[in-house]
Amino acid sequence: MPIATPDRYLEMIDNAKSRGFALPAINVTSSQTLNAALQGFAEAESDGIIQVSLGTALYLSGAHVQNRAAGSLALAAYAHEVGRHYGITVALHTDHCPSQNLDDWVRPLLQDGIERVGRGEEPLFQSHMWDGSAVPLDENLRIASELLDLSARAHTLLEVEIGVVGGEEDGISHEINEKLYSTVEDARAAIAALGAGERGRYLTALTFGNVHGVYSPDAVHLRPEILGEIQQVIGREVARERPFDLVFHGGSGSSAAEIAEAVAHGVVKMNIDTDTQYAFTSSVAGHMMSNWNKVLKVDGAYGDKKAYDPRSWGVPAEEAMAARVVQAATELGSAGNALR
Repeated sequence: MPIATPDRYLEMIDNAKSRGFALPAINVTSSQTLNAALQGFAEAESDGIIQVSLGTALYLSGAHVQNRAAGSLALAAYAHEVGRHYGITVALHTDHCPSQNLDDWVRPLLQDGIERVGRGEEPLFQSHMWDGSAVPLDENLRIASELLDLSARAHTLLEVEIGVVGGEEDGISHEINEKLYSTVEDARAAIAALGAGERGRYLTALTFGNVHGVYSPDAVHLRPEILGEIQQVIGREVARERPFDLVFHGGSGSSAAEIAEAVAHGVVKMNIDTDTQYAFTSSVAGHMMSNWNKVLKVDGAYGDKKAYDPRSWGVPAEEAMAARVVQAATELGSAGNALR
């Protein structure tokens, strides 16, 4: 199937929410890791989301070009070409864009989407994340409101972060403290600024102690019950059950019970980066360490071309990452639940 159309993306989200599972959202850094994610989704019979981060967008454009929008569009074009050959549906998403990078990343991509829609085409990306966690909430929501209007014109969804995710990801970092917990008041402000769907659907990353990366369990105190409280209180106020389409950031190391409770409260998308990076790279490391005298030209020898051909370590690395994607789909309940 091809990359999701805007309507198909909404079907994916509604399917996850109504059937009680979350879509794995896999960060990729290259065509190799993109192929690994697609392979994992297909093997799990799971729809999913493929994400490009702030640093990856720059990396994808090449050291000479250094253009986030160009790098993102290039990978999206590749994904549209290869994605049509898999029996699952995948959406493309840009992850964690802070205020200082809106003008060189998300706004150009939204403009590209608006222009494509104007020509009667579909946008290359299906959603973009505005990360306003580093600015005051009123400024966060003011910018989110502007981007929501642009997203509607581009036929894309906007993801917003209401709260703060601890730890570090791609240069965006926050301390691990009490600021990591969204409140009912925060959520109420989001509804007041962005509506409850009448201006267009959006994804919401409410925070409940989430931390990016891998940390000691003693440093991370997840409270997924906060999500249930917010959904219940705001749901009564807007007369909608579970009004927020929630996103779970910083899930590495979370227990199965914590993940299941978050999903039960309306999480429809869970970001996965650290664990899939490790699966890919540890496979490469294993190949290099066990074949060091073949991949290196030691003492004037020639080495073994078959051992240092990038495909010799790339294929097993993709398979290792794909297996971790299958694991994620199984844990999130999306395995076997692809739209047909």
